[in-house]
Amino acid sequence: MNKWTGAFQIAAVYVGTVIGAGFATGKEIVEFFTQYGLYGLISILLAGYLFIFFGMKVMTKAIDIQATSFMELNNDLFGQTFGKVMNILMTAMLVGVCGVMLSGAEALFVEQLGWGQAVGSLLTILLCLIVLWAGVKGLFAVNTFVVPTLVIFNLILMYNSLSQPFLWPNLFTIESIDYAWKAVGSAFSYAAFNLTLAQAVLVPVATEINNKAIIRLGGFIGGALLTIILISSHITLSTLPDLLVYDIPMATIVKNMMSGIYFVYLFIIYGEIFTSLIGNMYGIERQISQFFKLRSIWVHIAVIIIVYIIGRIEYGQLLGFLYPLFGYISLIFLLLLWIKPMKNNES
Repeated sequence: MNKWTGAFQIAAVYVGTVIGAGFATGKEIVEFFTQYGLYGLISILLAGYLFIFFGMKVMTKAIDIQATSFMELNNDLFGQTFGKVMNILMTAMLVGVCGVMLSGAEALFVEQLGWGQAVGSLLTILLCLIVLWAGVKGLFAVNTFVVPTLVIFNLILMYNSLSQPFLWPNLFTIESIDYAWKAVGSAFSYAAFNLTLAQAVLVPVATEINNKAIIRLGGFIGGALLTIILISSHITLSTLPDLLVYDIPMATIVKNMMSGIYFVYLFIIYGEIFTSLIGNMYGIERQISQFFKLRSIWVHIAVIIIVYIIGRIEYGQLLGFLYPLFGYISLIFLLLLWIKPMKNNES
């Protein structure tokens, strides 16, 4: 595989797995970064560094131990006993996130396009099976298309935001020192949570590529792209007065600023939901395959059925309990990954 081609494919999968519905709507970025003004921008730069450094290290470590799923990496970092606990929590989170993503895709079809819920479900499930059936090549293909589209869209929105009256006062607002510490905490918690979930895809992909030069370059490009997307979104969102009152702040901006491309925005939302969905399902399938020797297509179908059932349930309370718990464990994951020694071979 050509070094740069492979690196860009890995970077696209990395970005596509981290972004999701909360990212596309802008609510997630507001909560973690934009509400802190100038401190939020500094926090994004810190999170970007963490995405680059730990993204490369997750994949390098996966090659070192030849891990085929996140389960093996967690066992190496946490030990056999705590590794099993971490794997159970991660699997629960991945399945839960997939259920939420499928529900989000359905809601998009119903609320924005006026289509039936069943149409949204069946179309999304069919597309998932097609992509997952192709394995890593399917992940590469979808993300290589969606991620550049997302970057271009964000940069266009940012460019059009530069002349907005509320931008510069909001962007350079300096709050109390308490906000500075909260912003730093947000950078670590945001990066830790997303990196821990992203390992479900990064670990098997890195081992399959099995070339440290390619995966390091891919991790660097992926982390840099995430930083660019976060900064551009942060600048765009800073144009809104009272931005915390909006549930979908990015939709408000698109309608006010560039209403002619609103359907492009809907496509971006769906693309972000879809890439996260297939990435997480791929990671689940790789773990299940460690225990059951079945053809991948049957594992994918079984996972989709479970995800579909979970998508029918009110999942808010469970996620409300698991997300904070998983956030703290994710910080431990980063700490262990940071102190764990690496092999020196460059193969």
